[in-house]
Amino acid sequence: MQIHQYKLNGYNMVLDVPGGSVHVVDDVTYDALLAMQETTDREEVKRRLAGTYSEQEIGEALGEIDELSRQGMLFSEEPYAPAIDEFAKRPTVVKALCLHIAHDCNLACKYCFAEEGEYHGRRALMSFEVGKKALDFLVANSGKRRNLEVDFFGGEPLMNWQVVKDLVAYGRGLEKELEGTDHPKHFRFTITTNGVLLNDEIMDFCNREMDNVVMSCDGRKDVHDRMRPFRNGSGSFDLIIPKFQKWAAQRRALGKKYYIRGTYTHWNLDFAADVIAMADLGFDQISVEPVVAPKEMDYAIKPEDIPVLEEQYDILVKEMIRREKAGKGFNFFHFMIDLTGGPCVYKRLSGCGSGTEYLAVTPWGDLYPCHQFVGMDDFLLGNVDTGVVKTDIVDQFKRVNVYTKKECSTCFARFYCSGGCLANSYNFTGRINDVYEIGCRLERKRVECALMLKAAEAELGITNVPFGTTAGTILDPDCKDGCTDSTCG
Repeated sequence: MQIHQYKLNGYNMVLDVPGGSVHVVDDVTYDALLAMQETTDREEVKRRLAGTYSEQEIGEALGEIDELSRQGMLFSEEPYAPAIDEFAKRPTVVKALCLHIAHDCNLACKYCFAEEGEYHGRRALMSFEVGKKALDFLVANSGKRRNLEVDFFGGEPLMNWQVVKDLVAYGRGLEKELEGTDHPKHFRFTITTNGVLLNDEIMDFCNREMDNVVMSCDGRKDVHDRMRPFRNGSGSFDLIIPKFQKWAAQRRALGKKYYIRGTYTHWNLDFAADVIAMADLGFDQISVEPVVAPKEMDYAIKPEDIPVLEEQYDILVKEMIRREKAGKGFNFFHFMIDLTGGPCVYKRLSGCGSGTEYLAVTPWGDLYPCHQFVGMDDFLLGNVDTGVVKTDIVDQFKRVNVYTKKECSTCFARFYCSGGCLANSYNFTGRINDVYEIGCRLERKRVECALMLKAAEAELGITNVPFGTTAGTILDPDCKDGCTDSTCG
């Protein structure tokens, strides 16, 4: 019997884990379900509840539970496990590239896994020729998929701005060439920037050509400047925020996507205040994520920090509900969840598709499973000239899913986090088919808050999603799909 139940902000939440149905229940039904997780004897369940509820209340609760069970909305069977061997053999195509347009940066962020943009290697800028080959590789290996994702990444991609523009123009040319063919293509470009070099010309271009833009900021000025300084030690907050505010307003007016993305560390465990600070600055699309760092780093999240961080998520979700009621709501991406469909089954089971559908390209054209594996020789897949030649590595990534990880197979959040980040797993355990426990604990809390937020939104009339429908998965802002079952490809 795989259900997960919890109380949060006055809501009694019940999740049918295999099927994804979500329910808000009254106290007697909640307590009956608790008892049923310990015993299948209905008479024993009634005895346990008898001192608290009337016989009629208990009977009605058990009747409702039985009806939901008959409808497949409680105590449902595992939907995907029987076919997991076939899933591991599934054909895949490349649908997303992270172009490392610049292995260089004009900031010295203390938590940067790329070591100021260098990625354990030399400083370099991607040439137009290498970028062209990368886009050609993507088209050639994308099969029938129409929508292709390309993220201009770094380091700081604006340090190689002309090549970014030239590659966008090249991609649009490829689209025109393939119009009317059996396999037309459309590039959805994204850029991630620290904002230092941002100007009106860049904003205008991105507003025309970029499906999404990601603005890097950690929240409050003192928090941001501590972790994201220039190399001379001075802070970057005062320079970038006015630019980001202007850009976000433009994107919002145009109906274009953006989000401002931050990282919290051991030094700002009260990160909810940073999210709220960004909302107060006028940003309504916000993502703030925990740092992933070796435990010896002074800013790394520690196991003893988890209860504090869990409380911060509770504080944040309650503040979001309060602001929604006041007409000043904002989105926090780790609380965004689709109860009606969500990403496809492949993504629910195996996550971002790193190493199979999503690859990173270095300035000199080497292919890696994702940006966090760049520079690790054991994960070098090939090059834009040769294509993927280490197919055995691809097969390793293809075999990883929520059923092959012991911890995931029994976790209530498995179809929401899809097994977590493979790079984090490797960096902390030495295996891609394992879990990063701190990340898991925080993700479970985010899922609980996200489901409760949906209940509150339904009560406020913000969403008309009926509870009891099948849930999808968390809509991760770093996701390279950006689609649901009906629109994928």
